Amino acid sequence: MADTLLDIRNLAVQYQTDDATIYAVNNINLAIRQGETIGIVGETGAGKTTIAKSIMRILPNPQGKIVSGEIRFKDQNLLDLPEKEMQKVRGNQIAMIFQDPMTALNPIETVGYQIAEAIRRHNKITQAEADRRACDMLETVGIPMDRFGEYPHQFSGGMKQRVVIAMALACNPELLLADEPTTALDVTIQAQVLDMMRSLKEKFKTSVMLITHDLGVVAEFCETVAVTYSGEIVERGTVEHIFDNPQHPYTLGLFGSLPKLDTKDRRLKPIKGMMPDPTNLPIGCRFRDRCPDAIEACAAAPPDVETEPGHIVKCVRAKEKGGAAV
Repeated sequence: MADTLLDIRNLAVQYQTDDATIYAVNNINLAIRQGETIGIVGETGAGKTTIAKSIMRILPNPQGKIVSGEIRFKDQNLLDLPEKEMQKVRGNQIAMIFQDPMTALNPIETVGYQIAEAIRRHNKITQAEADRRACDMLETVGIPMDRFGEYPHQFSGGMKQRVVIAMALACNPELLLADEPTTALDVTIQAQVLDMMRSLKEKFKTSVMLITHDLGVVAEFCETVAVTYSGEIVERGTVEHIFDNPQHPYTLGLFGSLPKLDTKDRRLKPIKGMMPDPTNLPIGCRFRDRCPDAIEACAAAPPDVETEPGHIVKCVRAKEKGGAAV
């Protein structure tokens, strides 16, 4: 599509250890439009953070390796760029908010210096101008500029996360990768951070990939959703598709495991079992051993089925409901 900002095609990522190969991401396809916010949800170990690190090309070296696929940003394959050229993209056109604000900041540098460093790296300006812009960014995320010279240990967890967001947005990136940006925060601060991210997204016209476990955050913040399981995207569509008409058994299991205030159920309904060993993935549908609706045909690789326009489900039984393979 003409307005596609990021297009991931058949991406496969592996981690090599002394004992085995970990198949972390397995031939996923995903597109993000300009100005869009997409939520990536799934259990721990589903490959969500690996997708983001692959886009940034910051996989651990030499363990992590992109073995196939393309990551096209504005129709340029990021995987073909020399590292020096990728450094011009990283933090400038594409930025990332890391999962833990406690470890994302350098403890021996002031927060102002760390924000200004990113600005100076991508702009030919003086230190004084970079410091001024860093002060403006602190004010933008709700931190008084007179705290420019303070160190990370002088900030609360929520304030640290605001600093990390200021660093990520300092160069006005076109794409922001937010890896569980509210996980370490209490619900009150979480709501404040999400409100701030929403207003900043609108102000800077930024596309966002939000990685999270929290379906409530996805419902509130995102326009489209991709549900990941065992390194694959098993269902994707608009928020309305996923929340009003979930199709994949795993997505149904995620919603079934949430507490509900409008019923008298006394116990939650967890998804039985565990995700398969990523070093020894089963052939066929990865979810079939945990799926209550599994049939013999699930032993074969499931197709991507479009059950309604824009709603894609990776399940062999989706065809039975009238969907068409894509």
